[in-house]
Amino acid sequence: MTIAQQALTVHINGQNVTLDVPEGLMMIDFLHEYLNLTGSRFGCGQGVCRACTVILDNTDGTSEEIRSCITGAHFFNGKKIRTIEGHGKKNDKGEVVAVSPIQQKFLEHYSFQCGYCTPGFVNAATVLIEKLQREPVAKEQVEETITHALDSHLCRCTGYVRYFEAVKDVILTTPGLIK
Repeated sequence: MTIAQQALTVHINGQNVTLDVPEGLMMIDFLHEYLNLTGSRFGCGQGVCRACTVILDNTDGTSEEIRSCITGAHFFNGKKIRTIEGHGKKNDKGEVVAVSPIQQKFLEHYSFQCGYCTPGFVNAATVLIEKLQREPVAKEQVEETITHALDSHLCRCTGYVRYFEAVKDVILTTPGLIK
């Protein structure tokens, strides 16, 4: 028995990747097994916990969260995505020399405990910040907006308050996110 292969071209973290991969392969397996991008976590395997979340960059300039454990790799054919490995600033050698503002605030607020869910929270917060750059909210709506954006992500260590506070800090200290 052979498994049918199909070409897949994806723009991941600023680089084009083209490989033949099995039909029906989940994106998280593609990231882990074919690209060694293991930052996205396989949690529940049912799309509930969202530790596997990656960012899909749409052609209209918007971005959205996609759960890679329940989404086939070929769904992303011809599309652009970002994983947790794509957030930090890298030097010419590919070494991370700076973390993103969201990652920095997560560090400052000690937002994670075991860290298993952190990639999903970073990606969700990144999508939220990018949305607020396009559509700022009133200051009195910040907490509700954060809750709405992060509410679907699960943290087995129950570190929700610190994630929330870190994202709130990013929003309140970044010009243009509130009106």
